[in-house]
Amino acid sequence: MIGRLRGRLDYRGQDHVLIDVQGVGYIVHCSERTLAALPGAGQAVSLYTDLLVREDLMQLFGFTSLIEKEWHRLLMSVQGIGAKASLAILGALGAEGVGRAIALGDWKSVTVAKGVGPKTAQRVVLDLKDKAPAVMAMGGLASDDTPPTVPDDAVIEPTAPATPATPGPVRSDHSAQADALSALSNLGYGPGDAAAAVAEAAGELPGASEADLIRAALKRLAPKE
Repeated sequence: MIGRLRGRLDYRGQDHVLIDVQGVGYIVHCSERTLAALPGAGQAVSLYTDLLVREDLMQLFGFTSLIEKEWHRLLMSVQGIGAKASLAILGALGAEGVGRAIALGDWKSVTVAKGVGPKTAQRVVLDLKDKAPAVMAMGGLASDDTPPTVPDDAVIEPTAPATPATPGPVRSDHSAQADALSALSNLGYGPGDAAAAVAEAAGELPGASEADLIRAALKRLAPKE
């Protein structure tokens, strides 16, 4: 299984890229959102990958984060969703948007993806709703906005001195959501209810901190009088 590629971006097509890894070229299919996030030709690039193997076909799909890759795997498990539809959904909503739509049961948001009708969108939300909390909890590992990691010298020889690394990790919105979800779970709330509350709070409070998300989510989870 090929789980990650690091090398030089040689070519960018409408739905795929060609990555040179030490002289071997890999064709990797990506969503529109992922393609837009990649650097120009000749530059270093890194993608998480998922390998699809069929009797007469082998295809690699690339993702800028582990969350995006996991959603692709889950979307592909839904009846009527193939690789093309999965990439269309991820391209239209992004990994965070997919998680929010599924956690909230918002199947109409899924229909914005090209080729995905109402019945298929409803099936996506219904089949994956119970799996949304676990994927959302991966937010601390990577996020949609995480840039592709630059390969080391063994993969591609740099043409210019390396830029000094920025000190300290940058917390992402998705990481705050994951921590808020974990906190609510520790308080005894069910994964599905907690995920929906956090997703709704994050949608109304872009860039909110973990504490703000927890407070907003708790208000939504409080018993209605």
